[in-house]
Amino acid sequence: MITRDTAAFLKFARGAAADFGPATARGAFLVAPDGFRLAEQSAADNRYMAEAAGFDAARASAQHRELHRALAEVVPTVCFAGDPQTPDALFPNNVFATGRVDGSSRYVVGRMRHPVRQREAARADIRGFFGGVLDYAEVDLSTQPHPCELTGALVIDRARGLGFAGLSERCDQEGARLMHDALGLRATLMFELAAGEYHTNVVLAVLAGRAALVCPRGFAEPAVVEAIAALYAPHAVLLSPAEHAAFAGNAIALSEDAVWMSAGAGRALSADSRRALAAAGFEPRTVELDAIEAGGGSLRCCVGEVFSACQRLAEAIASCSHS
Repeated sequence: MITRDTAAFLKFARGAAADFGPATARGAFLVAPDGFRLAEQSAADNRYMAEAAGFDAARASAQHRELHRALAEVVPTVCFAGDPQTPDALFPNNVFATGRVDGSSRYVVGRMRHPVRQREAARADIRGFFGGVLDYAEVDLSTQPHPCELTGALVIDRARGLGFAGLSERCDQEGARLMHDALGLRATLMFELAAGEYHTNVVLAVLAGRAALVCPRGFAEPAVVEAIAALYAPHAVLLSPAEHAAFAGNAIALSEDAVWMSAGAGRALSADSRRALAAAGFEPRTVELDAIEAGGGSLRCCVGEVFSACQRLAEAIASCSHS
């Protein structure tokens, strides 16, 4: 099912068993912020980006290394080199995504809206890692005309196989359908993002299939917020405008007991939001990322997820580190 009908989606989703796959990723991948600077094309439809003078490449690089170290304590995490010709490449989850469909692992290459980001999809090293080292099948959406910026535009409940596709200039309706099919999802709800929003994962996070962080102002239709809140009740946390602006919605669970977000987002969390997360079994864990947030994204945007056999991924990372 892929639909704009919130009632039909909610009815289906409530009956979806949490047996689609692991609720959290078995590993993660990052891309270093080499050449981090303002990308003028991306700034055209990303209101979160700072002016050129607000970019500090050295600080962003140091913070990214701390992020890598922190995530590696939880899941096997590999970091690819950056490229000064692709200044947005530190947000790789928009370009590459992974999943298991009919028992087989695959990686998906997205179609980016802006040419500066389309260059990222051609990276032979990342394609080679998934296709060659991990032996994943490839689904390449990068050459078709419909924008579909993967897990930036599409937030996924991996436990139940449910997708939430926010439509914008970064993802149209056909792009949402292509992602739904490529990741083999059971049901996807399509909806319009509020004016000025560019990616769904800035306004919505599904945490290990059992809770959600929702920024109501990021959605064009209140009915969509109500449906998501109903689906994840009593663990739907509605974030305030201040929490939204601090990227608290740009979060990710990489284990059953912790939600990762930037330190700025963590500081913005209200006492009520913290209590709600604790009730759902999550402890906020944070990394200082203010320099990276100048690029218009935060912690979730930096993290590509790997859904695979953990041992195989760990062996691949060890092999890369010893070479």
